[in-house]
Amino acid sequence: MRLFKSDFLRFFGIGFAAGAALVFVALDSHAGSDLAAGVVPVAEAAPAR
Repeated sequence: MRLFKSDFLRFFGIGFAAGAALVFVALDSHAGSDLAAGVVPVAEAAPAR
């Protein structure tokens, strides 16, 4: 493939694929749910009048 002959495009493609995989794994593992719970308070509905 002539498109991936240059090193820049090859490493850009590899970095994009690795970054996409890292984001997918981070979002799929629910690892950030504990972090978000400590930063953002739990929402509570106001009592109805």
